[in-house]
Amino acid sequence: MKTLKGNKIHLRALELEDLDYLYALENDESIWEVSNTTTPYSRFVLKQYLENAHRDIFEVKQLRLVICTNDEQRPVGFIDLFDFEPKHRRVGVGILIFSEGDRGKGFASEALKMTIQYAFKYLEVHQLFANISEGNDRSMQLFESIGFKNNGCKKDWIASEEGFKNEFIYQLIHHVH
Repeated sequence: MKTLKGNKIHLRALELEDLDYLYALENDESIWEVSNTTTPYSRFVLKQYLENAHRDIFEVKQLRLVICTNDEQRPVGFIDLFDFEPKHRRVGVGILIFSEGDRGKGFASEALKMTIQYAFKYLEVHQLFANISEGNDRSMQLFESIGFKNNGCKKDWIASEEGFKNEFIYQLIHHVH
């Protein structure tokens, strides 16, 4: 997959020039809770990650794509496929629009819809799932608006500064008619 193009945005593979953007994102403590990060990443580690980002999802079981605007060709966030299980035909999906100023513009919704189509068609998955922590209402609304269902709660799953939070599992199951 080279590029997936939509109306407002396109998804593309990670490139070495994304290093500064990735560094800023992965070292932003305000998102560590949603990304399960506990320590900062060095530029060296991220550069190694970028150099291996081209590897096949069937081999590494994950794929990170950059969400870019069509008009300015500007990166606004990432969408990740993770824990890919070809045998069970499922994959996790996570999305992040980095800047508050880029949120609420439909970028995440369009990126998620394109990624779902890609996963069903090319990865031949039966379902996608997302893990969303309690209080992340924006993510819940996004996933629900696209058809994901809240199918369970992992109690006290995420340790945060406010104490333990529940995490909800959202699923989108592909029903072939």
